[in-house]
Amino acid sequence: MKVGNRTTLTEFILVGFTADRQLQLILFGVFLMLYLVTLSGNMTLVILIRIDSRLHTPMYFFIGSLSFLDFWYTTVYTPLILVNCISEDKRISLAGCGAQAFFSCVVAYSECYLLAAMSYDRHVAICNPLHYSGTMSRSLCIGLVAGSYIGGFLNAIAHTANTFRLSFCGNNIIDHFFCDAPPLVKMSCTDTRVYEQVLLGV
Repeated sequence: MKVGNRTTLTEFILVGFTADRQLQLILFGVFLMLYLVTLSGNMTLVILIRIDSRLHTPMYFFIGSLSFLDFWYTTVYTPLILVNCISEDKRISLAGCGAQAFFSCVVAYSECYLLAAMSYDRHVAICNPLHYSGTMSRSLCIGLVAGSYIGGFLNAIAHTANTFRLSFCGNNIIDHFFCDAPPLVKMSCTDTRVYEQVLLGV
């Protein structure tokens, strides 16, 4: 698509870690192994916390929620990294890039809020141990986790919408292994001042 005398980009090329084919295959094996270990470790933790009644406490509820979130965190990035390691075609569409950026923001922001909720739980346990069980009720814990996801989702909408309202033109090569805001902003041919101000607020 033409904008004036410039071409608006509809796809990007993710350079990844290296262009060396042999090293790409080695990285594929390493990342696949780490990915499987991460997935199995997080899911094992979630299942153990779920089935062992001794772990049905607020602290372990938050740890299980964090492990569940980490399961999705790695899934946002790793499959595309694995595909790029073994494929010659390293293109990603504008929509695919937007989806990855959105889900990346959801899990990143949600994790920040969840860690804040976990620190509140530990604060109550240390500073008010006698009131801990009354203060950290099941409904409050569920509300804190749900609020973390809702906050992450809302921040991701604002962040992604502001990133992809920009027009991208010129070179479509992203020297990165996933779609992230900083390299995309560098490729923008529109004014990014409003975008940067919004980022400061989210």
